[in-house]
Amino acid sequence: MSSRSRAGGLASLALAAAVLLAGCGGDADAAGEEHDHSAAVADVQTTDDGPYEGLHLTEPYQKPEFTLTDTAGAPFDFAARTGAGPTLLFFGYTHCPDICPTTMADVMLALGDVDPEVAAETNVVFVTTDPARDTPEVLAEFLGRFDGSLTTKFVGLTGDQAQIEQAQLAAGVPLAQDNGESHSALLLLYGTDGEADVAFDAENTAGDIAHDLALVAAE
Repeated sequence: MSSRSRAGGLASLALAAAVLLAGCGGDADAAGEEHDHSAAVADVQTTDDGPYEGLHLTEPYQKPEFTLTDTAGAPFDFAARTGAGPTLLFFGYTHCPDICPTTMADVMLALGDVDPEVAAETNVVFVTTDPARDTPEVLAEFLGRFDGSLTTKFVGLTGDQAQIEQAQLAAGVPLAQDNGESHSALLLLYGTDGEADVAFDAENTAGDIAHDLALVAAE
């Protein structure tokens, strides 16, 4: 059965998204700002072949190498610190009114749906595209809304603008524009082989992520 048909999971997602958007979307909506993700998947080559519910990447993305600052103010070597299990990587910002909180809610629900051993070994990394506002403290508060009930704790990373841009280039996602507010919507899933064969966008569900995470963890 397709994960898209899991009514309970979708109902939970709708509830979580409604709660989280109420807390995050006000500023952008009030200011009449547009949140553009048009470049998110424009250059991504995918195929319908294979077992994945997400976007099956024709050419796997290689796990990037970069070091940024975590929410404790310590250096975080992404490649070295995420080698032991599947890794979900997302670039976004905490004031985002839509894609960022719903993506983190999807990940939260997916981790609650997979085998606990898979959830425990999964790395979740959120890299800000808005380092001017997303201090380590702000990132920690934002991510705490999603991982508070999980054994897996999300990693929030920041740095100076040049470091953030280099991390995006290394990951192969479009560079964020408009002070980080127009950014990629891709959630990349890497296996322990250092490759991402599958990614997710706003059209995917928590069930899709759970399904594909289980597959990648078993490889």
